[in-house]
Amino acid sequence: MTIPASNTPYRAICLGLQDAGILPFGATPSSELLAECMGRLNDLIAFYGTQGIRLWLQQDLSIPLVAGQATYSLKPGGDVDVTKPLRILPEGYYLDSSNNKRTLTMLSRSDYMRLSRVVQTGAVSQFFVDKLRDELSVYFWLVPDATAATGTAHLLTQFPAARFTELSEGLDFPQEWFLALRWGLASEVSVGQPLALAQLCQQRAAEYLQALSDWDVEDADTRFSPDLARFGAPRRFR
Repeated sequence: MTIPASNTPYRAICLGLQDAGILPFGATPSSELLAECMGRLNDLIAFYGTQGIRLWLQQDLSIPLVAGQATYSLKPGGDVDVTKPLRILPEGYYLDSSNNKRTLTMLSRSDYMRLSRVVQTGAVSQFFVDKLRDELSVYFWLVPDATAATGTAHLLTQFPAARFTELSEGLDFPQEWFLALRWGLASEVSVGQPLALAQLCQQRAAEYLQALSDWDVEDADTRFSPDLARFGAPRRFR
């Protein structure tokens, strides 16, 4: 998809500064002000990526399995060489060598800790994600055996938006998000401005972010089903 030329950091910064009453209409911001606002806008984009569902940031990540290997690091230079993902969503599947799919179930930390034999090999059925500072580690259970290693695990992964480095480049945000970025930046830089103006910037930023968060969802109906993995489990008294 071609990103419209108007969706640039420079335009977002100029309009945000104007909205906050810092830059007069028609004026050009100084190089120091541009540098400061570039950092703030990148920080704002990174934060927005953590709010709700960001459909354009989600990817089907393929993880080649290795017989006897339970843990796979997701990071630059890791077992899967990618930018550190923000998170792994519960949806996942195993794809065998004949292109047949089988659902994989996400485990919580407590579920994974309660497994009695974490080194047991066989057909992969579940996974646990450990969120570390500089990587995500994915633990598969059962540990893939030689047969399971002929296929791949696929996890629905959310990646961070790409940081921009040039004022004229296209933002890694859809055009319909531009107003949220513009007013979000205005709210960030309005500290110290007259109270009424700062409150207006905060209100506009919150309104646009909420509207887009409500809109940025899947169009298909959402269905919920019980976690059958928890039914029929043996009960123990402690």
